[in-house]
Amino acid sequence: QVQLVESGGGLVQPGGSLRLSCAASGFTFGNYAMSWYRQAPGKERELVAGISNGGVRTNYTDSVKGRFTISRDNAKNRVSLNMNSLKPEDSAVYYCTRGGSFGYAVSSWGQGAQVTVSS
Repeated sequence: QVQLVESGGGLVQPGGSLRLSCAASGFTFGNYAMSWYRQAPGKERELVAGISNGGVRTNYTDSVKGRFTISRDNAKNRVSLNMNSLKPEDSAVYYCTRGGSFGYAVSSWGQGAQVTVSS
């Protein structure tokens, strides 16, 4: 079955960096766009970044452009999100998804990784 397992969340001070990783299994990884979503308390879940199946195209929500970078390694079935210059408003549970960008609906969700930006 499809499995998406996030790792790398945690507590970081404002201005700091974190790297989230998602290990995928149970499907042909290179056939799917992958995305990162996040949800903060009391807010709707939002798309943070997406990457096409080949990794050539990426997209970002405006609030993270220039600070976050999504990447993937199709040989290792892994997608990552590098987050720099973190702000308190970036605090949320971050979810790895299969699909969810480039016109594709989300077809699977990971369990989520907590990111907390606080001094």
